[in-house]
Amino acid sequence: MTTDTPVHTPFDARTTALEVVRDIDLTGRRAVVTGGASGIGVETARALAAAGADVTLAVRDLDAGRRAARDIIDSTGNDRLLVAPLDLADQASVAAFVAAWDGPLHVLVNNAGIMASPERRTPEGWELQFATNHLGHFALATGLHRALAAAEGARIVAVSSAAHLRSPVVFDDIHFRQRPYDPWEAYGQSKTANVLFAVEATRRWADDGIVSNALMPGAIPTNLQRYVSAEELERMRAASGGGAATWKTVEQGAATSVLVATSPLLDGIGGRYFEDCQQAAPHQPGTRTGVAAYALDPAAAERLWTVSEQTLRG
Repeated sequence: MTTDTPVHTPFDARTTALEVVRDIDLTGRRAVVTGGASGIGVETARALAAAGADVTLAVRDLDAGRRAARDIIDSTGNDRLLVAPLDLADQASVAAFVAAWDGPLHVLVNNAGIMASPERRTPEGWELQFATNHLGHFALATGLHRALAAAEGARIVAVSSAAHLRSPVVFDDIHFRQRPYDPWEAYGQSKTANVLFAVEATRRWADDGIVSNALMPGAIPTNLQRYVSAEELERMRAASGGGAATWKTVEQGAATSVLVATSPLLDGIGGRYFEDCQQAAPHQPGTRTGVAAYALDPAAAERLWTVSEQTLRG
């Protein structure tokens, strides 16, 4: 059951992922991390492995995934690392991953994503950022529902972003078929969708022991920004307060994901949005922090779920 009491933790923006799991034992637990070959995905997987979990890196680039797995094994001493192919923009790839999974799944970290890409579409005609960041993860989670339910206490981690403040889900034109394409609006919409997924997944699946929470990892220089110019990165740095101190290391950036995935403080709690290892406050105009009311709107969450199911059915 979820509660309305805000979650407070002893951690903050400077906490690292390994510090979050220092006193947590995940032996016997199984986890999947999408995008586990780079960025905060690697550090999320490393922390889960360090706590004893069996971790599957779900990646597009198998060679990069294998290199990441070897590095995690070397640094943690946990050799229960697997690498599996997954392209979230390819529904056949998602279906193949689901079909190959066997047994319970305790933690699903929906971490992979693309940011502010040029206008591109999947073969189905879906806008690529929404297709990858939301629809691919939606298909993965719903496909793995039985495995998550079998874990009797599973958690789904939805990696969102403060960019969700840029746009709600525009249901009348999700895929930019009528409105001019804007890469940041498209990214923001997909990140709002991640939060709404956490809200509705918890509502639908809490009786199965499954909860989901969303999070903002923080500003971390990674390959995620490959479509963003140096000038735009500087503007982002200035908007977030200015100075290098506003940027996190990848180890700090993974901490909130790992908190949501593992902390006993979140047992049975879902449908929330976290930043800097704390439950976020409501967004205040003029800031780049907090969670937008539209991202937690239960009616929008239910509508998005229905639209997503219909979209995937074609």
